[in-house]
Amino acid sequence: MELLDPTTGAVTQSIAYVPRPARLEGQRVALIENTKFNSDKLLQKIGDILVKEYGAAGTRMFRKRNASVPAHEEIIEEVRKTCDVMVAGVGD
Repeated sequence: MELLDPTTGAVTQSIAYVPRPARLEGQRVALIENTKFNSDKLLQKIGDILVKEYGAAGTRMFRKRNASVPAHEEIIEEVRKTCDVMVAGVGD
């Protein structure tokens, strides 16, 4: 009898983060919400704080197709064209 192990080892991958801006004053902020309950409300409150207290120029909300996938290419391209920084958030 041959026994097979269906598990695999963990794959490690590094994540390269872009540098954070020194300040948010005048920056256009993308808010990426993941479709979970209240994620849009949470991110809107964060966006309001970034505008009021940190001088961000404004915010724009984007909605992913669902919580289990990365933002689709259309969102990424639009963020690149219209925003300077991005905040992603979850609900629940």
